[in-house]
Amino acid sequence: MLGRIPEPRHATLATLRTADGEPLDRALVLFFPAPASFTGEDVCELHVHGGRAVVAAVLRALGELPGFRPAEPGAFTRRAFVNGRADLTEVEGIADLVAAETEMQRRLAIGQAGGGLRRLAETWRTRLVEARAFLEAELDFSDEDDVPETLANLSDAIADSVAREIEAHLGDAAFAERVRSGFEVVLLGAPNVGKSSLLNALAKREVAIVTAEAGTTRDTIEVRMDLDGYAVTLVDTAGLRETDNLIEREGVRRARARGEAADLVLLLSDGDEGSRFALPDTSASVLRVRSKADLNAIDSDPNRWDVAISAPTGQGLDALRQAIAASLGLRRAGPDPLVTRERQRIELEQACTALRAASTESVIELKAERLRQAGDAIGRLTGRIDVDDWLDVIFREFCIGK
Repeated sequence: MLGRIPEPRHATLATLRTADGEPLDRALVLFFPAPASFTGEDVCELHVHGGRAVVAAVLRALGELPGFRPAEPGAFTRRAFVNGRADLTEVEGIADLVAAETEMQRRLAIGQAGGGLRRLAETWRTRLVEARAFLEAELDFSDEDDVPETLANLSDAIADSVAREIEAHLGDAAFAERVRSGFEVVLLGAPNVGKSSLLNALAKREVAIVTAEAGTTRDTIEVRMDLDGYAVTLVDTAGLRETDNLIEREGVRRARARGEAADLVLLLSDGDEGSRFALPDTSASVLRVRSKADLNAIDSDPNRWDVAISAPTGQGLDALRQAIAASLGLRRAGPDPLVTRERQRIELEQACTALRAASTESVIELKAERLRQAGDAIGRLTGRIDVDDWLDVIFREFCIGK
C-alpha cells in the first residue's frame, strides 16, 4: 500500500494505495519492528484522515490483502500478553484505563498498567522461592555438619513477612474494587421528604420528576456522578410507607433492597414526625440528612442530624458532599491500593492461606508444599501459570482497537 517499508520509529508521510494503484489517502505511517513494539511483533500504524469513507476504504483495501483480518476485542493486548510484553495484571490495568471515567479510576488503572502489582508479585514469588530453597537444603543435607539447623526458621520468617505484606494489600482490596466499579449511595426516606430534589441538585440536572404530590417516585432512579474523582452512583428510591397500591409497594420493596446493599445510605427527613420510618437492615454507613432546611425550623438537638440541606437553595450541599466523601473513605492517605479485581483478591487470599498453613506445619515436606501452593497462586495472579480459564473473560472487556 506504500510501495516501501518506512524507516522504523519515524513518522512517514505517504500515499496509501489499493492493489490496483488507486490512491486512498495521504497518511502518516509508523513502523515498529519486533520485538520492540506493544505486541512484541512487527506493528505498522496507519494514521489516516477520520472521514468514514476514508476509513472504510482503507479497511476494505487491507481486507483484500492476503493474511489480513479484522482484530477481535483485545487482540493486540492479548498478543502482548502471549509474547511476554505484559503480564495479566498489566492487561487488566490497560482494560481499566480504557474504561476509566474518573481521576481515581485513572490513577488506579495507570498503576496497574505500569506494572505496580506485577513488580510486587514478582518480589513475593522470588522470596518464596528462597524460602523453599532453605527447606530443600535442610531436607537434602540434614546429615551434613555445615548446614545450619535454623534454615527452617529462616524460611518461616520469610513466609511470615510475605504473608503480612499480602494481608496489608488485601486490607485495601475491597476499597479498590469499589473505586474501580463505583460506590453506590442510596437515598431513603418517607414520601415527599425531598429525595428526588436532592438527586437533581447533586447531579446538577433534572433527572427525577419532582412534584408536591407524595409518592411520585415509584421505581429506583440512578445517576452516575464524579465525587472528588471517584465514581459514585446515586440512587433515588420510592418513599417508604405502608401502602395498598401494588406498584408503590413493589417500589418500597426495591428501595429497601437497594438500601441493604448500598455502600452509603442518605436517610432523609424533613423534621416532621410522620417522616420517620424503620431503617432497613444494612451494613452500609448512614448519614442522617435534614431536608427542607429553608422551609422548616431545624431541631434544637443537633445530634439528630449529620447535615442539614436545602436542595432548591443549595444550602448545605457542599457540606453533604464532604460528608459523603468522608463516609465512603474517599480521602485516604498513603499509596493507592493495587488489588483492584476479585480475581486478584482471590489469588492473593489463597496465597495467604497457604502461607499461614505453612507456619503451622511441623513436617518440612508439608511446609514446602504449602509454600509451593502460595507461589503458584501468585503465579496465577500475574498469568505465569494456569490462567487459560480467565483469558477469554478478561479480553472480552476490551474494545476492538486495543
